[in-house]
Amino acid sequence: MSAPIRVTVWNEFWHENPRRHADVKSRVMNYGFSEDHAIRATEGVQRVYRDGMHKVIADHLSQQGFAVRVATLDEPEHGLSDAVLDDTDVLTWWGHIAHDQVDDEIVDRVRERVNMGGMGLIVLHSGHYSKIFKTLMGTTCMLKTREADEKERLWVIEQGHPIARGLPEYFEIPQTEMYGEPFDVPAPDTLVFVSWFQGGEVFRSGCCYHRGRGKVFYFRPGHETLPIYYQPEVLQVITNAVRWAAPADGPELIFGDHPPLENLD
Repeated sequence: MSAPIRVTVWNEFWHENPRRHADVKSRVMNYGFSEDHAIRATEGVQRVYRDGMHKVIADHLSQQGFAVRVATLDEPEHGLSDAVLDDTDVLTWWGHIAHDQVDDEIVDRVRERVNMGGMGLIVLHSGHYSKIFKTLMGTTCMLKTREADEKERLWVIEQGHPIARGLPEYFEIPQTEMYGEPFDVPAPDTLVFVSWFQGGEVFRSGCCYHRGRGKVFYFRPGHETLPIYYQPEVLQVITNAVRWAAPADGPELIFGDHPPLENLD
């Protein structure tokens, strides 16, 4: 019997954490939003995800038979020490209000594990603007956005892809934050999902990439103020993505000067 896939679920954990609510409110209001918006981004999020989004995702993945640990921004080394990454096959990443607080050394550490070590990376929702995703994409990763709690319909456009396993031809999220094109990322190796929003926009919401030995999947749904990570289809996609992104048992990387395989005389 093969060993279970080892997953580290990483979450910024500021919106849901009362000890960080003052920081979140200050940042939200500095962006020009109202005090009511700042309250929704703190107390409102905590009501939806009492113990953090990472707890909901990790509990589900554990039930699927994965070996799961969690890590958060405020831990030493953001919970992503060399020892933790050595014990990680797939890393999921959710961040939003504190991307700038992620240490560049940790970003480089994660990038190396993806490129050279083959670790899978699943970037969720507002993680599109994380340092690690922007580093791996080489672009701004910017997009259009709107908070109006509108409906999203996600269409499966690669029905045979492993990440689409067990899904209907489309599924809907009743209320969400809109993300719209243009989405400043490289063309995906495979585009699994396209979203349509009630306001009329569309978005590439399920993007697969290969970076070195590793696989990267960006999945759009997951706005913090709404219970999206409780929705079965969303959790099914994350489960499928973990299995897809897990390292392949490929040959060892060998660089530098190398003796010939055949006799050159």
